[in-house]
Amino acid sequence: MATAKADSLSGHPLRIPPLACPFPRAVNPHVDEVDRDTLAWLAASGMIAGDQFERFRIARYGWLGARTYPYASRELCQLVTDWCVWLFAFDDAYCESDRRAAEIARALPQLYTVVEDAGGGDAVEDVFARALLGIKTRIAAHATPDQLDRWRTTTKDYLFAQVWEAANREDDVLPTIDDYVFMRRRTGAMLTVFALIDVAAGVRLTVDEWLNPAVHEMTGHANDVVVWDNDLISYAKERGQANIRNNLVSVLAGHTGCGVQEAMNRIGVMRDEAVAAMVELTPATEALGSPAVDAYVRGLKFWVSGSVDYSLTSSRYAGAWQ
Repeated sequence: MATAKADSLSGHPLRIPPLACPFPRAVNPHVDEVDRDTLAWLAASGMIAGDQFERFRIARYGWLGARTYPYASRELCQLVTDWCVWLFAFDDAYCESDRRAAEIARALPQLYTVVEDAGGGDAVEDVFARALLGIKTRIAAHATPDQLDRWRTTTKDYLFAQVWEAANREDDVLPTIDDYVFMRRRTGAMLTVFALIDVAAGVRLTVDEWLNPAVHEMTGHANDVVVWDNDLISYAKERGQANIRNNLVSVLAGHTGCGVQEAMNRIGVMRDEAVAAMVELTPATEALGSPAVDAYVRGLKFWVSGSVDYSLTSSRYAGAWQ
């Protein structure tokens, strides 16, 4: 079990609670090629430069895509992995920095223009907007209009949520537990990657299937599990940094008065309950008799298992727990 440096208040080392996962695990057979080509794509994008690029290289993000989309073809695994890397690069530049809320808000028009196909693609200057345009164009080549619209909607939701998160940093605000849980479902970007599961699987969730209550509830639980696991695993990396108040460990500890380790243990219980709810919902999704729903639910479960397996071994997080 990963252990962090001693808690500054208790003097005892922090431990990530067991992250039990009953879901299958697999690795896409194209992982090495995807990892290599994602780095090449990132280098060409201009989003990351200098010593930052080395951090991305050793993080081996190709393994994240390969573990969370093990069923995808070579081309589609590359696409979803590149999108994940775009999110990591944007997160590092805008969300785990001292960028002010107003600065992020001013970046939104160009990003929204790209996502919405509002024209002006040839005039895109910002490196993140230019890379986003490339991702959107590649998604459009494989997705139906409603699949693309689903990704557009969730991506805009994610981008706008970053302004809320930046305002918390700027004003040194610890969000309430309810506000944090609600907004973490958006700041975590998981709905943007879930929106690509059926695309990567080569099937199509209809609008009615996407909005089906059982599918919607399953999506919400999977979202919570992945982002809460991330808050636990990334806590050691983020403590002492500008964005630490946007972490469920800090939020629970701050509002309940419990210690950091107790907050982590409580989150462990919360995520286990969400995993159990996914298991309990599976018969209801299977009863829909839809191969697309079945593929989507399998994709959600691969995201739960794959993100844990990747994060616990990735240099992006693991080094802070030594």
